[in-house]
Amino acid sequence: MPKGSWKSRRHGRRNQRQNSRFREHDSNERCNTGVEQSPQDPGHSTQEAPSTSSSTAGSSVPDLPGYYFDSEKDRYFRLLPGHNACNPLTNESIKQKEMERKRLELLEEEDKQQKKIARMGFNASFLLQKSKLGFLNNNSYCRLAHELRVSCMQRKKVQIHSSDPSTLANDRFNLILADTNRERLFTVNDVRVGGSKYGIISLHGLKTPTLGVHMHENLYFSSRKVNSVCWASLNDLDSHILLCLLGIAETPGCVTLLPASLFVNNHSAGDQPGMLCSFRISGAWSCAWSLNIQANNCFSTGLSRWVLVTNVVTGQRLSFGTSSDVLAQQFAVMAPLLFNGCRSGEIFAIDLRCRNQGKGWKATSLFHDSAVTSVKILQEEQCLMASDMAGTIKLWDLRTTKCIRQYEGHVNEYAHLPLHVHEEEGIMVAVGQDCYTRIWSLQDATLLRTIPSPHPTSRSSIPSVAFSSRLGGPQGAPGLLMAVQQDLYCFSYS
Repeated sequence: MPKGSWKSRRHGRRNQRQNSRFREHDSNERCNTGVEQSPQDPGHSTQEAPSTSSSTAGSSVPDLPGYYFDSEKDRYFRLLPGHNACNPLTNESIKQKEMERKRLELLEEEDKQQKKIARMGFNASFLLQKSKLGFLNNNSYCRLAHELRVSCMQRKKVQIHSSDPSTLANDRFNLILADTNRERLFTVNDVRVGGSKYGIISLHGLKTPTLGVHMHENLYFSSRKVNSVCWASLNDLDSHILLCLLGIAETPGCVTLLPASLFVNNHSAGDQPGMLCSFRISGAWSCAWSLNIQANNCFSTGLSRWVLVTNVVTGQRLSFGTSSDVLAQQFAVMAPLLFNGCRSGEIFAIDLRCRNQGKGWKATSLFHDSAVTSVKILQEEQCLMASDMAGTIKLWDLRTTKCIRQYEGHVNEYAHLPLHVHEEEGIMVAVGQDCYTRIWSLQDATLLRTIPSPHPTSRSSIPSVAFSSRLGGPQGAPGLLMAVQQDLYCFSYS
């Protein structure tokens, strides 16, 4: 046989073996089962398909575009598009599984660790020694002592007593709001059949070791969503509750002034509950009650591109045009100012002495990069705390209109989440969209405590909290109240 034919046959066999190896390699890449050794593909673009890996911390397993590595099963799985029940493995389900794993780990760690350290090197004996030597003044000692107590809070479930216990097991907490003296909680509960019902929890029975409270309910029921709520001092301090209700279908939205006495069942013959007032104000995003003497008996509502200030007694209204939706409001007490946070990220103050609707009523203007969800004025009214939908929390100096401090760690993407500022204890509390409750030091923005939710994380079960060093009144127990799903928890000082 000619030499050229032998060469061609050897060359053909070699090409056949190479082609078979290439086909086997391609089939392994397309296969959605596990691989024993992670392939290296540096030339593959990472923008073609999303990649997620559960082994992110200190792992040598590379991320493959379009695949997910399960560290428990030690294999790759292909990510499927869509979010329906037919596709069990999606980016959203993987993220939810990872968040749930971290939550359970933190809960287990909190149950095991009785004493947590807020600041390295700080303990009760160290603070007491520094105070006796004169290195700490009284204010600094009290502030640091509160930080130590906050780091040692322990979770306990609160027993809720009611005239109708069956409703407590079915109705889910939407929000809780403490009054000025921390003696009562106004609650909004989502009813399973749809709509909301309201109640007031008395905190006078909140004493350790037995934690029990009583729920005062009312037959008042609304099928409309509650956009905003605040306590109102019309007759006495916190005598009413102001509610902004969203309109549905043919039912327009409104603002309702609800007497707190409607929820007390032991009225005497001469003590009748107050009257319920409703105002035709639809589309209100936020509300605030004024304790300023120059705006007595007035409340404000933030609308789409408008701010309304209404006098409850006379019915007189002042309107101020804005360039964006007003999502957060608070009145100053000493200065005649109303602070507003907008969807555009602007924070501005309205001078209430300007009765006309022309120019000159805007007193202060600050800016965030995202929609502002909460504004809180500090007691001396020289600083303002604000949070937005990007998870940014800033402390602003109103005199210089500059940010003087930023608090890291808050998580928010689109939710309307409040801030809880407690200057007496020197802390600030906020619940993130990831359902974690975080506590910071007001003094230096140190993150003191991160508390996971007792229930699985979901968009519909973000906890609502209330904090005070005197829950239930002057002789009450200090701690944090957390309402999530159908349960109420108390994180009391140890």
